[in-house]
Amino acid sequence: MSQDFEGVELAKAVQSLRDELLEAAVQGADQAVRFAVDSIELEFTVELRKDVAGRVGIKAWVVTAGADASRGRADTHRVKLTLSPKDAATGRALEIGSADRGGTAGFTRPPSVR
Repeated sequence: MSQDFEGVELAKAVQSLRDELLEAAVQGADQAVRFAVDSIELEFTVELRKDVAGRVGIKAWVVTAGADASRGRADTHRVKLTLSPKDAATGRALEIGSADRGGTAGFTRPPSVR
């Protein structure tokens, strides 16, 4: 099994999404419009691989577009996940934005609509 396999572990892909959601929450803290993250649907093509040393454990790798196609036969599967992010402190749905009620005062119409 080639060591130069270009893939991302499924756990790392989900962690990356978690990090992006937290960053969006931080960036949206001073914004007037708030978004509740109800559910997130992810779909991956994954490849199940045994450890190079032949150990029993199997990891799920998200196949990237640049993965080496010459590594031989691979068993890939489509995996669809629906995640419902929750605030760890409150248990409620994650909200990205601020507590202030939003408004449209700062919005203007595009020049072509006026």
